[in-house]
Amino acid sequence: MITNTVENSQNTSLSAGGTDPEYFDWQEVWYPVHYVEDLDKTKPTPFTLLERDIVIWWEEKNHQWRVFEDQCPHRLAPLSQGRINEAGCLECPYHGWAFSGRGNCEIIPQQKEEGKAEKSSRATVKSLPTKVCQDILFVYAGKVENAAQTPIPTVDVLDESSNEWVCLNTFRDLPYDALTLMENVLDSSHIPYTHHRSVGNRANVSPVELEVVESGKWGFKGVWEEGPRKGTLGRQETTFIAPAMMWHDLTSKQFGRTLTVVYATPIRKGECRLFARFPFKFSSPFPKFFIQLSPRWYSHIGQNGVLEDDQIFLHHQERYLEAKGGSANFSKAFYLPTKADLFVFELRSWVNKYNAQLFPNATLSPALSSEILLDRYHSHTKKCSSCRNALKNLQRIKIGVIIATSVMLTIILLLLLILEDLNIIGMIFMILSLPLGVVSWLWLNQLEKQFYQGREIPPRNLPDN
Repeated sequence: MITNTVENSQNTSLSAGGTDPEYFDWQEVWYPVHYVEDLDKTKPTPFTLLERDIVIWWEEKNHQWRVFEDQCPHRLAPLSQGRINEAGCLECPYHGWAFSGRGNCEIIPQQKEEGKAEKSSRATVKSLPTKVCQDILFVYAGKVENAAQTPIPTVDVLDESSNEWVCLNTFRDLPYDALTLMENVLDSSHIPYTHHRSVGNRANVSPVELEVVESGKWGFKGVWEEGPRKGTLGRQETTFIAPAMMWHDLTSKQFGRTLTVVYATPIRKGECRLFARFPFKFSSPFPKFFIQLSPRWYSHIGQNGVLEDDQIFLHHQERYLEAKGGSANFSKAFYLPTKADLFVFELRSWVNKYNAQLFPNATLSPALSSEILLDRYHSHTKKCSSCRNALKNLQRIKIGVIIATSVMLTIILLLLLILEDLNIIGMIFMILSLPLGVVSWLWLNQLEKQFYQGREIPPRNLPDN
């Protein structure tokens, strides 16, 4: 299910991870870095990929997203703090050096007219290969010459009968490693417990008999014959595409075909960006219609809540694993007695077999506080175009409610002071609008908080009454 579409080439001859059959190189991979709809074409966007600061910007001349190392070759100022100038070049904020799409320096304002310093190779910025596939911007982290021959990890069925699919997308910067995220999403058996009352139910717990049917340096495929919810939804197939993509594929009579697709883009040790996609192909047109009516920001609030169900304990779990020797010692650190853990075992075995430890020379930072771990604004809201705009509109509406309620209160007081013969019914309606305004403001205030911070107590731990 991987689409072999890469820039300037339709044919691929390299597998992700490099040519060494016994070693997986995390650099030689295409990674998603942004949903295109969340990028602003008018200004540069910073990101960190594999501990490497990069800047994303739109080159209008060639109608293409560009990605540079986020350092000006002059004095190493971050280009992401600059602007896209009138000539359509990325301009450094420090001295105004400007760069075209391939990283060539076009302008050095400080040199004389006859100067040619911009022609030097030392004046160029390192440019990374980019490609937009399925509305996601992908970046190749490794050797430029390998990019066109390396497959981009996309789900090809989404390109087949694309009008039949409806897809919910979200993303978030998570406070744990890409491998920890992969390990978690490959494990379907945690859902009834961890996500009880959000997307799971403890009543649906049953034995989970997983089977791996194919594996290699590329990843592995597996099946769960009975499937979730005690077999009521049918057989579930799982695919892991090394190093940081997986999906579950489930077809049921009740709901049609559903996929759970997750990318884990490594930022640095103990941090990754999750891209989650939930494509649905329903047997009936009505669910698709209602899903498309739902605002993107509204679904993101719920999806952020699901992520927070396990975010805190995964942050601590990977520190416990590191203290016990990491992936190299996982079989002793973890007790995995049932087939429910087979995909976790297979993932960690893949890491060891292909020497694919992520950031092997780095150590995790001290554990963060719960308040930081539950932050939504910096990890999602301000980077999401839909949530960012919804928050601004919500704050405007709150101000409008305060003004309208205050004006109504003023009118009521003036009428009571000026008029002797009041319309009782009209006055009652005006007075009733005051508590309505207060209740509306309180509700909007609670909604606003959900763009900033997650809930402290997960639904699974709430009282049953």
